[in-house]
Order: sequence, then C-alpha cells, then structure tokens
Amino acid sequence: MKRRLARRDLARNLRRLRIAKDWSQEDLAAEAGVRQALVSAIEVGTANPTPNSLELLADALAVKIGDFFEAPGRPG
Repeated sequence: MKRRLARRDLARNLRRLRIAKDWSQEDLAAEAGVRQALVSAIEVGTANPTPNSLELLADALAVKIGDFFEAPGRPG
C-alpha cells in the first residue's frame, strides 16, 4: 500500500513540477540526462526509478528528492 501511494505521489509531483517549468517530457529528460521513456513511465506510475535517476530528475528541476513524495496538501 505505501509503495503504491509513494509511486502515485511521485507520478503526480514529477508531472506538476515539470509542467510548472513549462517543460515537455523530452525537455526534462534532456535536462536530467535520462530517457524520455523513463519520465513517461514515472508519470504514469509504471516505473520503479533508481535513486540515481531520482537525483538526476530532482537536480534538473532544482528540487529535493523528497519533494517528489509529498502528498497533496501536505507541506514538506
């Protein structure tokens, strides 16, 4: 159950943060140095990204990895 909730929060927050920068999935992938397919899979909740991938994405978005896992309406 917790994994499913974490994956859902990750998917929602990654998409929200990407859109806030007005970036496409391709833009984020290029900035982070990952494949667009990974960004897509995370956003639909089918990927199990590595800590390294999360770090690359967080750095590209200028956020902390923990920001990906914040539940909606719950401040970090």
